[in-house]
Amino acid sequence: MKRDFLTLADRTEAEYRALFDRAHALKASRKRKEVVTTLAGRHLILVFEKASTRTHLSFEAAMYQLGGTVTTITAASSQIARGETIEDTARVMSGYADCIMFRTFGDDRLMAFAKASRVPVINGLSEGGHPVQVLTDLFTVEERLGGVKGKTVAFVGDCASNMGMSFVEATKYFDFNLRLGCPEGYRPPAAMLADAGARVHITTSATEAVKGADVVVTDVWTSMGQEAESAKRKKDLHDYQLNEELLAKANPGAIVLHCLPAHRGEEITDGVVDGAQSAVWDEAENRMHVQKALLEQLILG
Repeated sequence: MKRDFLTLADRTEAEYRALFDRAHALKASRKRKEVVTTLAGRHLILVFEKASTRTHLSFEAAMYQLGGTVTTITAASSQIARGETIEDTARVMSGYADCIMFRTFGDDRLMAFAKASRVPVINGLSEGGHPVQVLTDLFTVEERLGGVKGKTVAFVGDCASNMGMSFVEATKYFDFNLRLGCPEGYRPPAAMLADAGARVHITTSATEAVKGADVVVTDVWTSMGQEAESAKRKKDLHDYQLNEELLAKANPGAIVLHCLPAHRGEEITDGVVDGAQSAVWDEAENRMHVQKALLEQLILG
């Protein structure tokens, strides 16, 4: 029976431990310039309805480096743009691929695609979450700080974003404390917060959220599809910029994460994203290593 990766709930804690262990090993192998061909003869299709840099490149590199092959298409370059249904597209692609990554808008499209597909589907980003990115963020925390369990993660800015929601979901599987610093109207859904329980603390104070944190995370204030709200969002989130003064409230050894692209001077300053506490560039590279381990799990079983 095929298993998808649409939300973090699609794997168990034991599977995440195995995935992280494998990602560490694959990263070490890459550093030693060893050739790994576990996915030789297997094919991955990447489908993009939203623009991408890191998701696109990291999945392509991951599959090729494991000996597999990749086809990348966009909605505009496919029959999706001419009205072919998501379900029909998924059924056709299932005959060509061993796994499909889908980056889309509404979660209804993601779910419909996965339901129609006969091969595993990976959520490469949807409005409801960005699980491959948050998985990589937590892997980077483990790599830099020695573990995720018991750490305090602060997320400041738009906490109702797909990144914010995936971080809330992740607390259930990785046993860390999450502080959300955001204004009213930028909080994750109440039901999601209730499910997370005491692991998640919400405050309207960015300083309170960051104080003593081990990890400080932010993301763009205006996500794809929200461009018309840009001016309002900049005004609403002005006091939640991750700058040097705010970062100084965190633990001295705290690391900074940002999934990129960064709007420098808005949600984060140059001094922070390029500073000594930034793990942003390792985080970006780690997308490839974590996704290698995920592809192995999904394709090889």
